[in-house]
Amino acid sequence: MTKRDYYEVLEVSKTANADEIKKSFRKLAKKYHPDQNSGDKTVEQKFKEINEAYEVLKDKDKKAAYDRYGHAAFDQTTGGGSYNHGFTGFGNAHSRGSAGGFDDFADMFSNFFHDMAGTSKHSSAGKSGLSTRGSDLSHELWITLNEAFSGKKQTIKYSTLLKCDKCNGTGSASPDGGNIKCSMCHGKGRVITTQGFFRIEQTCSKCNGEGVIIKDPCKTCRSEGRIEKHRTTEISIPRGINDGDRLRIIGAGEAGVRGGESGDLYVIIHIQEHKFYKRQGSSIKCSIPIKMVTAAVGGVVSIPSIDGSEIKISVPHGTQNGTELRVRGKGMPLNQNADSFGDLFVKIIVETPTNLSAKQKEMLEQFDNHASSDTSPQSTSFFQKIKDFFN
Repeated sequence: MTKRDYYEVLEVSKTANADEIKKSFRKLAKKYHPDQNSGDKTVEQKFKEINEAYEVLKDKDKKAAYDRYGHAAFDQTTGGGSYNHGFTGFGNAHSRGSAGGFDDFADMFSNFFHDMAGTSKHSSAGKSGLSTRGSDLSHELWITLNEAFSGKKQTIKYSTLLKCDKCNGTGSASPDGGNIKCSMCHGKGRVITTQGFFRIEQTCSKCNGEGVIIKDPCKTCRSEGRIEKHRTTEISIPRGINDGDRLRIIGAGEAGVRGGESGDLYVIIHIQEHKFYKRQGSSIKCSIPIKMVTAAVGGVVSIPSIDGSEIKISVPHGTQNGTELRVRGKGMPLNQNADSFGDLFVKIIVETPTNLSAKQKEMLEQFDNHASSDTSPQSTSFFQKIKDFFN
């Protein structure tokens, strides 16, 4: 069979430099690598052709010989001896055959392509069976602040891969669920082919790198041992849980492949914003408006706590706008399932009266006329400083 021009194979011009040749080779080798095109014999042959062309054109001596004599320069690799046209460097290396440096280079070359494919050279070799642990899953769950305070049981429903009932997870329709060793790779999961100076290791196309073959594949799960189904799981949400916390449910993830161990389920907790309370760690905060008279003479106001009970808050007389009152032990649990609690902080908003009647305005003016400097010490002090400044 007539060989194609090496420059044509690597899709470069005859004036291409070493960097251009290398760049094109990497691109083509990745595109036509057998691991990326499992079972395609045409691609496998293309891959070998690319390797052969690059081995010659990357070496300045070999390239010079090829530019001068073409493919005839390397007839000695098939029994001829026409290469040594003054280029003794390659001839000396070739005379070593497959010993020493060429084996090392073949290993290096094999590792390079496995790195490109994102796998390790021996990632599938020597597998003892087909079972593989199932993947972990994540599920996001929104709860209220009240539920985070008290904790709860929650049933969640999600779609995942579960054990096939038809084959009981073995992947085989046979009662014994037996496997046979792959005849192509002899149980190693990978095969090695030789092309000239190169040894190319790749995933076995017959067993897909598993090393064994199911002798009677289950048609329901297509020999995987699992099928997609809806699953319902009850989880326990501890009181005091924080936004962003994760709960791990062991074995509630994807079923393992062909009887392998199941993965885990991670439930990510999100807490909805409360209409009244804001959470800060184990503390909760809120703001409440009170009447000006209550702030002035004092009084008691009632608000609902996070657990639904009533909290009576004593407002001292003379309370100013923005004052924060602390109620101990009425916050969130200090940590998950703790019996101790943080505090509740209530910010007082003093409401100025609006829509006053003429009588009410008159009463307030009378009050102001009878007020002393001690009645409003902050405003009295402030305006006295302003007066002193201008004087």
